[in-house]
Amino acid sequence: MSRRQFLGTATAALGVGAVTPFSSTAAAAQPDVSALEAKLGDNIFTRRFGIRPHLPAHPNITQLSGIRLAPEVTDAMLEANEYFVNMADLIEAAGRRVAAVTGAEAGLVSAGAASGLLLGAAACLTGTDRERMSALPHPTWERRECVIQSVSRTRYSQAFQAAGMTIVEVETREQLLSALGDRTAMIAGTAGVERQRQSGPPVPKHRATDWGPEVMRPQELVDIGKRVGVPVLIDAAPDVPPVENLTRFIAMGADLVAMSGGKGLQGPQSTGLLAGRADLIEAARMQNAPNDGIGRGMKVAKEEIVGFIVALDRFAARDHAAVRAAVNRRAQWVAGELQGIPGLTATYALNTVDLGVIELTWDENVIPLTAQALRAELMDGEPRVIIFRNYVWTQNLRDGEDVLVARRLREVFTRARG
Repeated sequence: MSRRQFLGTATAALGVGAVTPFSSTAAAAQPDVSALEAKLGDNIFTRRFGIRPHLPAHPNITQLSGIRLAPEVTDAMLEANEYFVNMADLIEAAGRRVAAVTGAEAGLVSAGAASGLLLGAAACLTGTDRERMSALPHPTWERRECVIQSVSRTRYSQAFQAAGMTIVEVETREQLLSALGDRTAMIAGTAGVERQRQSGPPVPKHRATDWGPEVMRPQELVDIGKRVGVPVLIDAAPDVPPVENLTRFIAMGADLVAMSGGKGLQGPQSTGLLAGRADLIEAARMQNAPNDGIGRGMKVAKEEIVGFIVALDRFAARDHAAVRAAVNRRAQWVAGELQGIPGLTATYALNTVDLGVIELTWDENVIPLTAQALRAELMDGEPRVIIFRNYVWTQNLRDGEDVLVARRLREVFTRARG
């Protein structure tokens, strides 16, 4: 079966006018790979900055540019550029839309998920007390501790400290309960502990391990927070898809939820959302840009706010089962193209959010290449390719780019065999 036929069987099922992560190869001509290669060698980044773009065979990672914006998002941003508005009006209107989509009392568009974490922590510290807001990040009052289980503490938890919180890290359920008291301003948790033990992007299900009963999931933290009267903030930055997570943590009773606006939502990478209790969102808004306060530097331009809301609505309305099927069919095709290389095993597998990835393993006695050397070879050659660890992701690849990625991988592994 040709690549066009192979991918076409998946995309044809999406229907006319459906939103897909790539164009329907059933209807489109075979991609001109040479034209793609030419564009990779001559583009705004090569001409203006002297740097080479890469083919994104990796998940949505900020350090690697995050995501591509859909045309309707960039069109909306360009249109927004043509007009002036009162930013307070736009922030309030966008916040209403965030609340409607997430099921929260209120919401706001933040400058990324980490900004949402900081603003949420600041809101829990100060409420709507302006005098306290002016004291951050050096609170002088007693109630300034963030209690967090060690498995939920990530490098992004530094945002809580940047707001002025003192982190109280605990290991066990019993330690967390005993740490709660008059000094506790917030309980923090991460949504990712529900998905897998491994940190970072989703891993193949057969590689994933569970944390076990000793780890406190968001629902348990929320229940404890309600019982003792302490707000609970859930960091769900990379945890959509699945689409249900847009509303699930709010529905379970979380006081605040922070998410990335890039990644799965596919809005501008510099955006995010904070949703939750109306009083806490108001406290966050009061000390966020363009207002003075600890969030003053976390500015989100009108074009970014508009683009984010368009992306949010687009994400909520998509046929996610069809999108998954299309992404997974592309991954199956790439895996098929990597068969037949002695010493290499390219295995198609579903990860913990049901997206297909290709896991690469090889016998270094047959293919004398380390994982680090593989990544270096892919980066040094033409076209430049970046994979994640030893996994090839296809969710960011367009028609033709998958062909180039498969070809480069075959070249590198075949050449390494000698």
